[in-house]
Amino acid sequence: MTIPEHLRYAENHEWAELRDDGTVRVGITDYAQDQLGDVVYVELPEVGRVVEAGEAFAEVESTKSVAEVYAPVAGTVVEVNEALDERPELVNADPYGEGWFAVIEPTEGADLSHLMDAEAYAAAIA
Repeated sequence: MTIPEHLRYAENHEWAELRDDGTVRVGITDYAQDQLGDVVYVELPEVGRVVEAGEAFAEVESTKSVAEVYAPVAGTVVEVNEALDERPELVNADPYGEGWFAVIEPTEGADLSHLMDAEAYAAAIA
């Protein structure tokens, strides 16, 4: 199970990456995609959508179930990974790379301190 050190993690199994421009890239963890099984469809949020931290803003459908994806920070969705429309399996193949979901511009600076670091997340899923 891969848990990159540079990311922060929510208890609902989303990861958040603070980027140099202050935006936050969001996806689901390796653990989450493994639990879901083969991803067959991803419903992404609309660009421009305003989200609250902890709000469901995307959905993942797999051969096993349907799961909601929650925003780890409050802000505005400024970019979505349109590649997932044609290739939802990227979530399984590369959850921390090409399988990302959206980029959020935080409302009041990107404070990810409420999220777990890699060590805490590893303990949470152990």
